[in-house]
Amino acid sequence: MTDRREGADADGPLRPPPEERSPAELLAFGVVNLDKPPGPSAHQVSAWVRDLAGVERAAHAGTLDPSVTGCLPVLTGDATRVARALLGPKEYVAVLELHRRAPEDLDAVIEAFEGPILQRPPRKSAVDRSPRVRRVYALTAVESEPRRLLLRVDCESGTYVRKLCHDLGLALGTGANMGDLRRTAAEPFDDTDLVALHDLTDALAFHEAGDPGPLYDAVDPAERALETLPSVTVARSAAREVAEGAPVYAPGVLGADDDADPADEPLVACYTPDGAAVCLGRLVGDPDADEDTVVDLERVLV
Repeated sequence: MTDRREGADADGPLRPPPEERSPAELLAFGVVNLDKPPGPSAHQVSAWVRDLAGVERAAHAGTLDPSVTGCLPVLTGDATRVARALLGPKEYVAVLELHRRAPEDLDAVIEAFEGPILQRPPRKSAVDRSPRVRRVYALTAVESEPRRLLLRVDCESGTYVRKLCHDLGLALGTGANMGDLRRTAAEPFDDTDLVALHDLTDALAFHEAGDPGPLYDAVDPAERALETLPSVTVARSAAREVAEGAPVYAPGVLGADDDADPADEPLVACYTPDGAAVCLGRLVGDPDADEDTVVDLERVLV
């Protein structure tokens, strides 16, 4: 992180630092690393979180079918504006049910599915069904039985694991279908600190009774969802201008990640010096310049 100059500080309608937010401020710009139960849709689970938290909006990051369990980040309040930042890699564990015994070249066939694969979304999906390429970063048989495999799938967002299982069965010559499926990670979240719906319900009840401690354990500031994006630090005076719809100009930039290349126009997250998120945008200029636009706005977060 380069840090080349001090910026003018100014009071304004900006969020306090993440660690200083009240429970209401936390819920107004928060994220729950929810452990989705089997049965309800991801949309229904998000609606339950919205109603429990008493916020106007809630949105999930990465759809899961009703039968699928596991990591489902749910954004609350204004944090729904950062949903597009959660399009990073996903990780699953899946049961592959083979219709006949696995062949001798099982490992080689599985390895061949690593890399770019062509998929057509299933008929029940809500997206266009044109074939599209998705990347499987790693595919591993964690455990195996003669007609059943436990697979770990590390893949690009938007990969249909059920279709991957079907295609694996064709390539193996056995036929196959997906059994149970659980998502273990949705970058930057994973299954090491999942929050069950009943845990969130209890945390909100404790808060109502005057003990906000469990709520701070269950709900994270929405900045956690932005951890994998390159960051740009801006002066509070520049943040106030962003709140009015202005882009981030060079004089308001205090520092930026060294690996962020304006030539690629990457999606970046801008923060005040105390770590409060200001906006998402595209890095279009040199953060070390003295003039011109550095970040074009995509989502204002203040």
